[in-house]
Amino acid sequence: PVFTFNRVEIRVQPSVKVKNGAPMAIICHADISKNTDFQLKHNFTIFKDGKLVFMTVSDKEDARYEIPVAKSSDTGDYECTVKVDGKLSFSNSIYVWVAGMTKPILTADKKEVLEGEVVKLRCELPEEVPPLEFFFRKIKTNSAPKEKRVPEQTQNFSEVEYYVEEGDNILQFDCFGKRLVRSGWESSEHSNQTLVTVKEPFIKPTLITRPSSNVTEGDQIEFECSTVVAQMHNIEIILQRNRTILNSVRDKKLLKYSTLATQEDSGEYLCKVEQGAVSKTTKLNVFVSELFPKPTLSASMTKVDENKEIILSCSISGFRTANFSIVQKSSSGDILLKNSRVLAMRVTVNDTGSYTCKAEVKGIVKESKCVRINVYAPVSKPTLSVVSGSPEVVLGKPLQLICHSAMGTPPITFTFYKGGEVKKNVTNDTYAMFLDENIGLNDSGGYKCDARNNHSSGVKTSNILNVTVIVPVRDASLGSIPYGEVEVGSETAFLCSVKEGSWPIHFKFFKKTDREVLLHETSEYSDRTIWHKKTMKRKDTGTYYCMASNRASMDVRSHPITISVILAAWQKGVIAAFVLTAIAGAGAVALWWFLHKKKK
Repeated sequence: PVFTFNRVEIRVQPSVKVKNGAPMAIICHADISKNTDFQLKHNFTIFKDGKLVFMTVSDKEDARYEIPVAKSSDTGDYECTVKVDGKLSFSNSIYVWVAGMTKPILTADKKEVLEGEVVKLRCELPEEVPPLEFFFRKIKTNSAPKEKRVPEQTQNFSEVEYYVEEGDNILQFDCFGKRLVRSGWESSEHSNQTLVTVKEPFIKPTLITRPSSNVTEGDQIEFECSTVVAQMHNIEIILQRNRTILNSVRDKKLLKYSTLATQEDSGEYLCKVEQGAVSKTTKLNVFVSELFPKPTLSASMTKVDENKEIILSCSISGFRTANFSIVQKSSSGDILLKNSRVLAMRVTVNDTGSYTCKAEVKGIVKESKCVRINVYAPVSKPTLSVVSGSPEVVLGKPLQLICHSAMGTPPITFTFYKGGEVKKNVTNDTYAMFLDENIGLNDSGGYKCDARNNHSSGVKTSNILNVTVIVPVRDASLGSIPYGEVEVGSETAFLCSVKEGSWPIHFKFFKKTDREVLLHETSEYSDRTIWHKKTMKRKDTGTYYCMASNRASMDVRSHPITISVILAAWQKGVIAAFVLTAIAGAGAVALWWFLHKKKK
């Protein structure tokens, strides 16, 4: 017998979308061709999402997988295989969607709780398969539900905790679930509603003041904060004003606090009762009216010469009966000068500082604004000098001056003059600097400076400072007499000169060999100098140059000249006579030899 698979088909009854709870069937059909009519054993296998869910052996060409009650967990991809006598064939995949989810079941661990406690909820989706998402809702009257989302990857239930807040009375909870299907998210219906009753551990506190919430400075004001408590354990009462804690008690139902009222005590007071996580508050506004205004301190002078007298007086507008005191402020604390409205004092420089006065009525003390008193010592005669120390400056270079006053209360204003013209004003403590940036030939004198401060003695002026302007040397040249060729043994005069330069000028003469050799140096109050070399020798042949410099510290070098030392005229004559004598002697010897030979 011969057979072959034409195809294997899979289908769903009644359709690929089935309502949750309805029956459905997965049918696998094998289409086989045979050469004769004979029976075959068909091994059917049905898979859901790649997992085996049904197997059967039949001599029929159809197999039926019945699901009497479809659940959402039956949603998935189905396929089947058929195996006959070693031959195997597969169907295509078909997606089945069981629409709808089972209704969740919600339970609570408590039916009655106190404010600040926690309610634990459990939501379960029977017969559903994870992954799932659970949504819990806390429902209060006249407010939107508070929702919590909890994903679950491995179980079909979830648990959460809800904090019971102040003001919660009767709470209702419910839940619902979601799962992800191919078309998107699918939601279950909402669970049963669970009711939880809330009790108060203590009542909202009561805050009262005595004699009233409107008092005057100097009055004694009392606060009482109380509550009613179910259990006197770990309960705390706190009194605050503008976020500042004034008093607190623990494990008591009543807090008391009293103080002498000042204007700073006006504001919002808060009574807070706390027990565990529960907190309840009551607010009360208190207004403290002014008993008397702040005092005013006045001074006869605020800028005064040392050893002069000033008068400090303290007053209150429209109010005369008070205990006054005048104090000086310091970093280490207030220094009491006198318990009086008026203080007369002869001042020194050490009295410079800030002063206030205080006034006390009915135990209320108020302080005036600070008055700054500055006591000045006169400036001393300033000194003007060059910063570098030497009263000299190179032509074209900057000159920096410093004006210094050894005595005098700062700030001191310094004024710099050049030739009677104001150049700069500087305010500093004891000295000031001035920079004259480009010195010319006519800037050699006329510098001075003034110093003054707020002392009545006025301006002090320095002595006039004269500055020497140093002109740098320029264009050095070298000459010689005789020039070029010099006879051996003769004298040679070398002349080195410059076009300009402040005296004295330092001259140096050099001969250039494989190294520079200093031959002579001298300083002259002149723009030139002459160096006499007495006896010239053949070894003095060579190249010569000179260098010139002054206090500007800039060396100027001349162009080189070449000197050749030759023989003198008489030396040349001696050499000629010697040569002629030698020639004559040689001739005589030759003639004698010739005659002698002829004779023989």
